[in-house]
Amino acid sequence: MEVPVIDFSKLEGEKRDETMALLHQACEKRGFFVIENHGIDPKLMEKVKNLVTRHYEENLKERFYQSEIAKKLENSNIISDADWESTFFIWHRPTSNIREISNLSEDLCKTMDEYIAELIKLAEKLSELMSENLGLDKDHIKKSFSGGKNSPAVGTKVAMYPQCPNPEMVRGLREHTDAGGIILLLQDDQVPGLEFSRDGNNNKWVEIPPSKNNAIFVNIGDQVEVMSNGVYKSVKHRVMCDRDGSRLSIATFYNPNGEAIVSPAPSLLYPSGYSFGEYLKLYGSTKFGEKGPRFEAMKHMANGHYN
Repeated sequence: MEVPVIDFSKLEGEKRDETMALLHQACEKRGFFVIENHGIDPKLMEKVKNLVTRHYEENLKERFYQSEIAKKLENSNIISDADWESTFFIWHRPTSNIREISNLSEDLCKTMDEYIAELIKLAEKLSELMSENLGLDKDHIKKSFSGGKNSPAVGTKVAMYPQCPNPEMVRGLREHTDAGGIILLLQDDQVPGLEFSRDGNNNKWVEIPPSKNNAIFVNIGDQVEVMSNGVYKSVKHRVMCDRDGSRLSIATFYNPNGEAIVSPAPSLLYPSGYSFGEYLKLYGSTKFGEKGPRFEAMKHMANGHYN
């Protein structure tokens, strides 16, 4: 199964409709895709990756290999209740905690702030395109995630999945779906490991290759599935360990804030609050037509607008 590729440079030209259709299909059928030509400075992205890698090597690597999980693996224990990862989490919005995290250099803090400012613009653009594809107002996702506040919540999980001597005995990150909204991943360009479930089947996994040319990998979280009334899907994924190298992952979450009330967009809900007898009356005259217009008519009737 190929990973869908969305070329953002085509959204302004004659191939916009084709690109929008590809994005909709990726969200509906796969739950993940890659964005190319997104407009974020590749030098800035490379600098972020280099500084994060340096921070891991200087501050986290030795501590990780002395941790309990590393000791368990040395004793040939299969580990099913922990992840082979070295991580820290940065909040950006509503407030930033980046300068409260120990041992982060000022250069890394400033570079990460610059990168996230650009990534938020990309997330907002993507949320507008997804809203449009769902037939909603373009700011629907952003407003829903904002919950009456200034903006959605934004945070970044910075992770290194260290080189592993026994990759068959532990997961880098166990199987899960993401709780939030839209996840934008800047990942390693050399070491693989990310896998997504194929058709929800735990026995079939799609291997996501390392990202070349600083493409952004995107996946959908649970709240977008709820908001879209199941049209768009969050998909189970995992990270496999690697015997030969360490994998870098910088995953930024564009999420509802803590006070946002999450619910399906009303226009995407099935009709409700009508009697089956009422439906049969309409069905009798529209039986051989499409069901979609019939459902829309029942929505209006349930709301007191049907004649």
